[in-house]
Amino acid sequence: MIKLKSKYSLLCTVLLGVGAFNFSASVPDEGMFPLSELNRAGLKKAGLKISEKDIYNPGQVGLVDALVQVSGCTGSFVSPNGLIITNHHCAFSAVQLASSPEFNYLKNGFVANNLEQEIEAKGLTIRITDSYDDVSNEILQAVAQISDPAERIHTINKKRIEIAKRAESEDPTIKAEVSEMFIGKSYVLFRYKTIEDVRLVYIPRQDIGEFGGETDNWVWPRHTGDFSFLRAYVSPTGSSAKYAKENVPYKPKKHLKINPNGVQENDFVFILGYPGRTFRHRPAQYMEYQQKFLLPYTADLYDFQNAEMLKAGKDNVAVELALATRIKRNANVLKNYRGKLKGLHNLSLVAAKEEEDQALAQFINSKADLKKKYGSLMLDIDKHYEAVFQVAQKELWFNNIYSSTSLLQVAKSINSFKSVIFKQNGLKAQEEVYKLNIDQVRKQIDAYYASYDAAVDRAIGKRMFEDAYQFTGDNRINYITKRAFTSKEDAGNTIVQALERSKLNSKQALYADVLKDFQSLKNYNDELLTIQDGLATEMESFDVDQRRREGTLNRLMGDYVAVKELYQAKSFIPDANSTLRLTYGNIKGYSPADASYMKPFTTVKGLIEKGNSGLEEFEYPESIKTAWLAKNFGAYAKKDLNDVPVNILYNMDTTGGNSGSPIMNASGELIGVNFDRSYDATINDFAWNENYSRSIGVDIRYVLWIADKIDNAKFILKEMGI
Repeated sequence: MIKLKSKYSLLCTVLLGVGAFNFSASVPDEGMFPLSELNRAGLKKAGLKISEKDIYNPGQVGLVDALVQVSGCTGSFVSPNGLIITNHHCAFSAVQLASSPEFNYLKNGFVANNLEQEIEAKGLTIRITDSYDDVSNEILQAVAQISDPAERIHTINKKRIEIAKRAESEDPTIKAEVSEMFIGKSYVLFRYKTIEDVRLVYIPRQDIGEFGGETDNWVWPRHTGDFSFLRAYVSPTGSSAKYAKENVPYKPKKHLKINPNGVQENDFVFILGYPGRTFRHRPAQYMEYQQKFLLPYTADLYDFQNAEMLKAGKDNVAVELALATRIKRNANVLKNYRGKLKGLHNLSLVAAKEEEDQALAQFINSKADLKKKYGSLMLDIDKHYEAVFQVAQKELWFNNIYSSTSLLQVAKSINSFKSVIFKQNGLKAQEEVYKLNIDQVRKQIDAYYASYDAAVDRAIGKRMFEDAYQFTGDNRINYITKRAFTSKEDAGNTIVQALERSKLNSKQALYADVLKDFQSLKNYNDELLTIQDGLATEMESFDVDQRRREGTLNRLMGDYVAVKELYQAKSFIPDANSTLRLTYGNIKGYSPADASYMKPFTTVKGLIEKGNSGLEEFEYPESIKTAWLAKNFGAYAKKDLNDVPVNILYNMDTTGGNSGSPIMNASGELIGVNFDRSYDATINDFAWNENYSRSIGVDIRYVLWIADKIDNAKFILKEMGI
């Protein structure tokens, strides 16, 4: 744990003697520009050929109107008939839900040759940014006189909901959200148009869309055809509507023009998208928490979970399909987290942040007005994280117990439903609540069973309870301690037996025997429900403490950013928070290690060379090799390579959520689709540096070549005007 008090006092004289107030520039904090900050981005100087207003101009149509948010990813309209290009992995869950052992679209891909053949993309919705307004003053005024941390965060969240609901009442066609731009400091109201009917149009086969598998994930050189095409539908009147046969393709305000000539090395490029979350404006202790607790714990847990899920689906295609999305998400996160750990150590980021925070503390103490206002800030931050570190294991266990064990989620739904029923006065009122809500409860439970496997649940549940048994001090799970288990094996076996004996372990038995009517639900209980209820009671108490800490952090981080802005004499670009951003750079290679250089283009030749390894993840369609040997490149070859470029590398600032973002050239034309970062760039969430931060996209020429020469999806090219 960082002891700021002693470090600050020891360094005071030294820092003042060497010009302490020159803040370190070793960790750039800019690169993901909100639309309101485009004038600060320097786009024209960097190489943009179109006007900034062609990208975004309030009240006018611009490139941003072609952007969509597809669940947790980004996509873009590429035709006037609602056709969207995004990543294969962004459509993965919908493809999984549409697949079966008989029609395995995950493995074999899918091509709809007309509108009638397009398939419902279950679980996918589309959001389009309509407008936004800064509402920071209204929110911060609401908490100006509140000192209690828990009450502060509660009031902020309540006010955010209130403002969003007000916006929705003013315009019922939009969905509104108030996003926190700087924690505890600035808030923006975003208005979104939502499209609920999304359909699968063209999904490449798995050995194209996932070529390289987890071996190549977060790795360069890359040869992955990570693209998919979807279509947005609305009602015949143009309003948002759920999936229905009578719905019609959505007509976007703007769609992107495809440039089939692609790009060259060093060309200017930019991305519009919805990057998830970055945490660059956080103190050293936050980085230490990531390095010591969250990243290693989560990566190891997900590694274990995936081993169990892969084992369960090895000889059962139905189970393999049911668990596919969960495995893919876990694998992506755990490799990302291990990349972050590597970056944290290689960059000595905790130590670098310590130095910055120490210098910041001296800046505060050097000025009377700042010392009066922020004098205790850095010590208060340290005190906050001491409390966080003290219960880190417990927090992470609680955060993962339900997502790890599907039947505990089901038990939570059942217990919560029963609790609501029992709160009603009289049998008639209780039965009425049952009838009104049973369909919604079943819908919620159906989602849990969609990725459930009994053997997997038992193995992971056993691991979680064995871990909890070994926690000590403030990290002890009191429910586990009170059960007085004799060993970790005893704790693990108890949850296994509860999972085995519960009627919840069979969806059919649950619906037939427990949820069949009001009285059956009231009368049913078992050990699994009792365990979940005991854990929920303890988690509720723990959550109260967590909300209080969250309120404290909200106030501290607002002050932290405010004083850093004074120190650096500049305003910051806020951390990414799933709102629309722009980033730009160049097609550019890099040197990740001594005596090495990574070129910015890969080719079909390289894909075939990987295939020669004999590894399963490097298998590819034979038609690719046939076309390549025949030099059947069409118009999609890069002349200096005498080959079709597959993936491209660039120094733009991206993170999770930028998956599927359109890569555009200086004229605003689509030349690729972003899908990943290099392994060294997984640290981007915490720090960005031009020397090692590289992102990866699929070259549009490869997308067009695959559609044309391999999958015979020429209708896609025609619709996009190629």
